[in-house]
Amino acid sequence: MAKTAWIFSYKLRKNVSAEEFMERTQKLHDEVISKAKGFISWEHYLQGNTWTDFVLWETEEDAENAMTVGQGKKVTEDFYACILMNTCRTLVSKFVRKY
Repeated sequence: MAKTAWIFSYKLRKNVSAEEFMERTQKLHDEVISKAKGFISWEHYLQGNTWTDFVLWETEEDAENAMTVGQGKKVTEDFYACILMNTCRTLVSKFVRKY
């Protein structure tokens, strides 16, 4: 069971389609995030034009270490170029209990 989650909410830039964004996300997932130690899963949710991502990690340390795995990589820059960064909200939360 996941011990830590990255929870992000954000909006896409007006010139970016959902399809283009999901293609870039898939590439970032395949080339970087899924290869990071402790990665479990990455899910997208959408309400109106606000996206929410849940990225699950085995440990808090894995989640913290993964924050920098994509730095300096074109695939990461391409992903973030889709997002209106002033709308981005981030939480890194430890698992407490499942009901």
